[in-house]
Amino acid sequence: MSLADRDARVLASLQKLRFFPLAAVGGEGSYLIAEDGRQLLDFSAAWGSASLGYGHPAIVEAVRGAAASMAGASILSSINEPAVRLAESLLATLPPGPERKVWLGHSGSDANEAVVRMLRAATGRRRFVAFAGAYHGNSVGSMAVSGHPVLKGEHSGETLLIPYPSAYRDAPDIADTILADLERRLAGDFPGREVAALFIEPIQSDGGMLVPPNGFLRRLSELCRSYGILTVCDEVKVGLARSGSLHCFQHEGLAPDIVTFGKGLGGGLPLSAVVGPAALMDHATAFVFQTTQGNPVCCAAGIAVLKTIHDQHLVDRAARVGVHLADRLKGLANRHPLIGDVRGRGLAVGVELVRDPVGREPAKRETALTVYRAYELGLVLYYVGVNSNVLEFTPPLTLSEAEVDEGIDILDAALADVAAGRVDETAAAKFSGW
Repeated sequence: MSLADRDARVLASLQKLRFFPLAAVGGEGSYLIAEDGRQLLDFSAAWGSASLGYGHPAIVEAVRGAAASMAGASILSSINEPAVRLAESLLATLPPGPERKVWLGHSGSDANEAVVRMLRAATGRRRFVAFAGAYHGNSVGSMAVSGHPVLKGEHSGETLLIPYPSAYRDAPDIADTILADLERRLAGDFPGREVAALFIEPIQSDGGMLVPPNGFLRRLSELCRSYGILTVCDEVKVGLARSGSLHCFQHEGLAPDIVTFGKGLGGGLPLSAVVGPAALMDHATAFVFQTTQGNPVCCAAGIAVLKTIHDQHLVDRAARVGVHLADRLKGLANRHPLIGDVRGRGLAVGVELVRDPVGREPAKRETALTVYRAYELGLVLYYVGVNSNVLEFTPPLTLSEAEVDEGIDILDAALADVAAGRVDETAAAKFSGW
């Protein structure tokens, strides 16, 4: 029986988001090893989680050592050194500011959930401002501050969703319009004094890999600060070197009050973190906790990720290789009318596919066929966006320029096959994607 058949029999569909029949049995570097023995170049890195690729020696060594003599399994009722050291390492990456502390969890969802619960309790304010198209997680609280159409959480009128500006689709003055509308709402029917925080993504990833206009997020944060509204920056997917800066918010000149981390922090292991003001983080004991948070094995992996980013200069590498990736993608745009826009920073890049360059109708069907055909040819990448028409590139930070060229050549062939009608639509239709 194939791995796909076994998976279908025992694993719930509730946790599946499938774009093609990938059945992985291993991985090495930037490549996944499929059940049939094929090596597939992974331009997703498991949605950015495998930040150092697969089987990186630093993570293997760290995990092996921590597992061989585990210092308990959590920080709930005892202290362990890897958790303390990871928190110290994270705090050291942030610019000087007020005293901060760290909360550790398992995913971006629980990190943002913790922030929502903490802020409501500590500030007495229950409302939030967030963006349409935002994805902050899949738990009740994190969905409450999300605006992606795939999420079914209810805001109960306590979250105001504002547009995230798109340079490709919106008018040039959209940033000014959004700011003016928000200022009017905060002074009127959505009182700023009742709002605890503004949730932002410095690049809106699942909403379409949208890069904000210069200065927009800083101005937005300053407006909110005038009402005592805190800024929460979600760096879960685009942080920790991916954008060509250690923290993506650094591109925006931001000084967020709270930062959330996840995905790549664990290098493929379940690990997340919240860094925020000590007064808020110490608001209450045993208030937002999970039995295995601060797991020493996962924390050891996180320490290894941060050390490797520093030692191997992966911030600079992401910036350099990201330029090469963007240049190659723009070259494809000159040959494939399906490509409407290429955008991003570093190794966080989006390619929006449209049916025509003038009307810019989202090419949802063609996007699904493109990632399916790319998989058949040996490349793993997924699509995002509120219209499911943006190819997302979040490869390992260790990606080489030669691997960029290999992947772009595959994508070139996939786009050509889609345009020529050479993709099996019946087979692709079995996978719903976003």
